[in-house]
Amino acid sequence: MTDATEQLDELCYLTAQSLTTLKTSEHFKLIKLLGQGSYGKVMLAVHKKRGTPMALKFFPRPDTSLQAFLREYNLSLSFCTHPSLNRALGIYYSTPSYYVFAQQAGLYGDLYDVIVSKDSVSEECSQRVMSQLSGAVSHLHSLGFVHRDIKPENIFLCDAACRWVKLGDFGLVRAQGTQVRAVWYDSPFCVPEQDRKEEEEEEEEDIWISVEPSLDSWALGILVFCLLTGCFPWEESTSDDPSFCAYKKWFDHMAESKEEDANCYDQIASHFSFFSPLALSLFRQLLNPEPTLRAGADEIPGYLGGAWLLETEKEEKTKAEAAEREARRVSEGGLAREKEREGRGER
Repeated sequence: MTDATEQLDELCYLTAQSLTTLKTSEHFKLIKLLGQGSYGKVMLAVHKKRGTPMALKFFPRPDTSLQAFLREYNLSLSFCTHPSLNRALGIYYSTPSYYVFAQQAGLYGDLYDVIVSKDSVSEECSQRVMSQLSGAVSHLHSLGFVHRDIKPENIFLCDAACRWVKLGDFGLVRAQGTQVRAVWYDSPFCVPEQDRKEEEEEEEEDIWISVEPSLDSWALGILVFCLLTGCFPWEESTSDDPSFCAYKKWFDHMAESKEEDANCYDQIASHFSFFSPLALSLFRQLLNPEPTLRAGADEIPGYLGGAWLLETEKEEKTKAEAAEREARRVSEGGLAREKEREGRGER
């Protein structure tokens, strides 16, 4: 247990002593529903006295333990200090039906809305988003926490152009090394190592796995693909999914190769064929089927700045060649003029 996890437990104990009961309508004007799910719902609200916009997160009391509510609140308030982590605002209370806390509001929706509204997000925007998220996730990992629920719906926008995004929804955050039940769900964000767990489930009722940063690394790799293409690389990360199997076949071939030559990249699965070698290398680091070999979120910045799409790489190469030709032409022109002056006896 890290210092941060010990502090979180202490904060939960202390805040439980000062939880007050309020009537939401007396203090807040509810504007609209921002989102809802199994956890409850999030409403855009304005504080009546201060006029401050915020998001109120409502947790149904019959389905939420007080400990779980206080844990998410205190984690968001005290440990999500990175600018790309969504923070609580220091307001928490209960009603007869709900536990509630206030947090920063993503007034421009979430990343899911952006992805589904376009064929894909621009490469520049994709790299900008991943730069911010890699820092946010690395911050959580440095404190000993794993998010476990990174997906477009949990990434909130502070502006329409994704210049500032915030990772939120910390209900599934757990300390690294915590043992949790392995629950399979049909999603590309579900890590492939749990596919093996599912097979074992027939013989053993409860299968437990360790919470590790590699879970977040996998999700970040899937997110990169979503940003650049507007779709998922596969439906689920299992041996029954043809798209995942095609990727794993190429991955295994690359792992067996002594050097990453062009012939290796020729065998890439078709849905990865339009990515540049730099992006393919990033996918191999984040989407490594072996969890202990996956790169950490802190390694993503090393892949920023270069082209992630072959089309972009070709455009950059063409521009560089044109610039080189122009520089050569100017240089040759300068030499010609110099020789001409020398021929006239000028200095």
